[in-house]
Amino acid sequence: MTDGSLSLPARLYLLAWDTSKSEVTGAAQVPQLVRAGALAELAQRGLLLDEDGIATPVDMDASTGDPVLDGLLELVRESRPHRWRAWVTLHARVTLDAVREQLTAGGYLRARKKRALGLFPTVDHELARPAVAEALQEEARRILRGPTADLPDRDAALGALAAAAELRTLLPRKDRHDTHTEQLIEHSGPASPVLRKIVHEVRGAATAARVATRA
Repeated sequence: MTDGSLSLPARLYLLAWDTSKSEVTGAAQVPQLVRAGALAELAQRGLLLDEDGIATPVDMDASTGDPVLDGLLELVRESRPHRWRAWVTLHARVTLDAVREQLTAGGYLRARKKRALGLFPTVDHELARPAVAEALQEEARRILRGPTADLPDRDAALGALAAAAELRTLLPRKDRHDTHTEQLIEHSGPASPVLRKIVHEVRGAATAARVATRA
């Protein structure tokens, strides 16, 4: 897996890393953001369609060759029908764990085993290639600040989702504009109606996380 072939959920996860602190920002909402990225990419590839608001697989045998995306596609196929908003949160950590495993195998993360409370084995992850995360973040800032007309569909979707999540690693909150987010959605290709629903859920998760932090 090269930098150019990183999936949308993998790119979004790396965007959430604060390289100055070597930690993920907005950790509470990152599982939903990563899941939203996977849903958006499957929709853009035409493998998930919207049928009366339900996320519906178009082909029971199709695959992407990406284990993260294929894992989610299989989960949707094997589950009872759900609306897009449900899939943004339902078992979202399954997709996050798959992204971490993929990025660790690709050398982007390092897994460090430890024991919680000195008893229970757990795994922490740290950035192995912070320069890659920083380059992706700079690219995302250009997407968020620049014109949208000529953006590739995946870049427009990435920008819309990152803006909805209010990632502190990208722009100060005062510089975020819903108008630009809507323009990014409109330029995300045929799957833009689906992306709009997903972005709404990501924005709601970001708002809930912000309120919880203030409480």
